[in-house]
Amino acid sequence: MSRRQLKLGFILHGVGPGWGDWRHPDANPGASTDIDFYLRQAKVAEAAKFDFLFVADSVHITEKSSPHYLNRFEPLTILSALATHTTHIGLVGTLTVSYSEPYTVARQFASLDHISRGRAGWNVVTSWLSGSAENYGKPVHPPHEVRYRIAAEHLRTVQGLWDSYEDDALVHDKASGRFIDPAKLHALHHKGEFFSVRGPLNIARSPQGQPVIFQAGASEEGRNFAARHAEAIFTEGASFESAKAYYDDIKARAAGFGRDPSRLAVLPALRAIVGRTEEEAGRLYGEAVGLIRVEDALVALARAFNEHDLSQYPLDGPFPDIAAYGAQSNRSTSERIVAAARADNLTLRQAALRFASPRREFVGTGTQVADAIGRWFAGGAADGFIFFETLPRQLDAFAAEVVPVLRERGLFRREYEHATLRGNLGLDVPENRNTAARRQQAA
Repeated sequence: MSRRQLKLGFILHGVGPGWGDWRHPDANPGASTDIDFYLRQAKVAEAAKFDFLFVADSVHITEKSSPHYLNRFEPLTILSALATHTTHIGLVGTLTVSYSEPYTVARQFASLDHISRGRAGWNVVTSWLSGSAENYGKPVHPPHEVRYRIAAEHLRTVQGLWDSYEDDALVHDKASGRFIDPAKLHALHHKGEFFSVRGPLNIARSPQGQPVIFQAGASEEGRNFAARHAEAIFTEGASFESAKAYYDDIKARAAGFGRDPSRLAVLPALRAIVGRTEEEAGRLYGEAVGLIRVEDALVALARAFNEHDLSQYPLDGPFPDIAAYGAQSNRSTSERIVAAARADNLTLRQAALRFASPRREFVGTGTQVADAIGRWFAGGAADGFIFFETLPRQLDAFAAEVVPVLRERGLFRREYEHATLRGNLGLDVPENRNTAARRQQAA
């Protein structure tokens, strides 16, 4: 049996994940729509043998949204461009089920999978900001529980469409003029609560069969959805203890759904800050924290509470009673924030700054950051991480200082093992459902 190894993703986040990152003297304020900036990051991540690149998304903004969210590329467009400049690294894009049609989504990701020769992944989200509805002509944003019902049916429909063609359906027999075996092209005929899709899809299966499914479920409904359907799960990872509790819970739920928990990767967010010395790392951390203004931290905190205006509350008073605003928005994150604020008796200012700041545990030299990563990995809190670049060129520092240490310890690959994202994540190619049904009938 092969030794368990870390899985690493890098998030393409342009000007940075925070509200003030773009103000750093070395930051490119136009990075979020700079193709050359992304091409360089993609090449650095691929040279370091990261498993995948990831693009986040949202379909609603206000003038208070973070700079990256205010001006950025649509995920599948930028990933398709990067596919032609990379050869091994996975390409994972976010797309909402609440405001998209399954047939279109199936076409888009199948196309990316073919363009990249089997490196596509779909991060399935339900969209939590209620303003999203108005951008799509909808009278109301679906409630939390309804969004997950939509997600389950949407994903089931898309995966059914991806199996429209059996693997050997396209025969390309020039002598006979037979382009396709019609018996191996299948309409879906889906009729459900939210969608009605006949099919078949107008593109064949890709080298990895189907794109890899990513998710970030953290609420009760979200965890069940992720444990049942996802092949990789993003999580906040606020602390080792909370990350381990989440990890254990998700793995147990996956087993309860009849899945092999080892085939499901749990990947906390990682905002590491790496220096060549402890002193340099400490200075860089100070630079990162110095970019955080309390007014921006309040806006960032408010996203989990459906962008509720927090400026109306006293900054240095008790954390306000705002839980209800998060119940139908980003429920899991809002609940975590409220619980931490109550447990530690935080003021609004303290809570906002805490959740806007990088964790100190992953600040240090390459060896120190590798130690922290190894602790989480060996301790059953993570199967890998999604790395966010908090300061300019921190991806380069991570690749130069941390990755070699992880390799020396046998925790991370030296070369890509496969040509597809599924292969590099240790996942099997799913059998086409129509081929499986044909085989069962013949048995």
